[in-house]
Amino acid sequence: MSLTDPIADMLTRIRNAVRVNRGQVNIRASNICEGIATVLKQEGYIKDFDRVDDSKQGILRITLKYDQEGRSIIDKITRTSKPGCRIYSAVDKMPRVLAGMGIVIVSTSKGVMSDKSCRQLNIGGEILCTVS
Repeated sequence: MSLTDPIADMLTRIRNAVRVNRGQVNIRASNICEGIATVLKQEGYIKDFDRVDDSKQGILRITLKYDQEGRSIIDKITRTSKPGCRIYSAVDKMPRVLAGMGIVIVSTSKGVMSDKSCRQLNIGGEILCTVS
């Protein structure tokens, strides 16, 4: 089966797993999804992830993070740039989510990183998704 938008599939699987309070979620592995998972781990939105090899392309197993009261750390995760309408931003026009309380995940020439890292390195790129 061909998957046209692996990023949207990843975000939907995470969103659905958070809604039913699952501990882990399996996602089809790709380099871009692994980059997004790395940023989510660095920013503290997920506990961990690991790549599980199967006979095909592999699976990313993401362990979700919850607080002491059982509420998910990820409140809202949305896809911004889509295959039909790509959205790019320069570093000085990079959006801020909840006045800096959330993050924007950006695909740059240096790899996938958060908006904070983009501002430090002074580079822009394609806005993949926002997390709050």
